[in-house]
Amino acid sequence: MWWFQQGLCFLPAALVIWTVASFVFAYITAVLLRHVDPLVPYISDTGTMAPERCVFGIMLDVSAFLGIATVYVRYKQVEVLTSEEKPMLNRLNCLGLVLGWISSFGMCVVANFQKTTLFSMHLVGAILTFGVGALYILVQTLLSLKMQPHIHSKTTYLVRLGIGVWTLGSIISMFVSSVIMYSSLWGVDVPNKLHWLPGETGYTAHMISTVSEWSLAFSFTCFFLTYIRDFQKITLRAVASMQMSHLYDRPHGSIAASNHHKRQASESSPLLAGGT
Repeated sequence: MWWFQQGLCFLPAALVIWTVASFVFAYITAVLLRHVDPLVPYISDTGTMAPERCVFGIMLDVSAFLGIATVYVRYKQVEVLTSEEKPMLNRLNCLGLVLGWISSFGMCVVANFQKTTLFSMHLVGAILTFGVGALYILVQTLLSLKMQPHIHSKTTYLVRLGIGVWTLGSIISMFVSSVIMYSSLWGVDVPNKLHWLPGETGYTAHMISTVSEWSLAFSFTCFFLTYIRDFQKITLRAVASMQMSHLYDRPHGSIAASNHHKRQASESSPLLAGGT
C-alpha cells in the first residue's frame, strides 16, 4: 500500500499540492503575460488580471474545499482521541474547527474579490485567511502540547510550534512593511500598482512585504504537511439510516394498498392457524 492510500492522509497532501500549484500557475502565467514583475510580486497580484485570475479563483476555491474537509477530519480525530473528562481539550478542538472553517472561507473571498476590483473585500478575505488561520495554527499547537507524549510525540509538537513562530514572524514583518510602504506612498493608488522599479519610493518596503506574504503562505502549507502522518491513522465512513421504507411524506398509492393488505392478513392469521 502506498503512503497516500493509508487512511485519509491524501487530504492534507492534496491541499498542499493543489494550493502550491495554484500559486505557481498564477505566477508563471502573470509573468509570461507581463502583468506583474518577475521578482517576488504579491500573491494577489498574480491573480488580478485575466486570464490567470479566472483559473486562480477556481483553484483557490478547490483549495478552500480541501481545507474545510481537512479541518473537519482533524476535529473528528482529536474528538476521538480525547476523553469527555477533559473539557478544555474539547473546547479547544471546537474552537479550532470554527477558526479553520473561517480561514477557508476567507480563501474564497480572496480568490473571488481581486484587490484591483474591490480592495476592501479582498483585505477582509486576507485577514480571515491569514489572521484567523494563524489563530487556528495556535490552537492546534496548544492541542499538540496537551496531547503529547501519550497520543503523539514531542517532536510533532515542536515542529508545529516552530511553524507557528514562523507564521507569527511573517505576519509581523508583512504588517510593519506594509504600513511603511503605504505611509511613504501617500496619495498613490497602491492596490492598482502592479509594477515596481528598483530605487523608487517604497520599493524596499514593498519587497519585504511581498517576501513576507510568500513566507506566510508557505508556513501554512508546511503546517498542513504535519497532518499527513496523523491522517494515515484515521478513516471516516458514512452510514445510511432510513427512517421509513419509502420517500413519500405520507402513505401513497400502492404503498397504502400494500399496508392495508398486510393489516388484513395480520387480522385473519389467528383463524387460519386454528383451521384443520
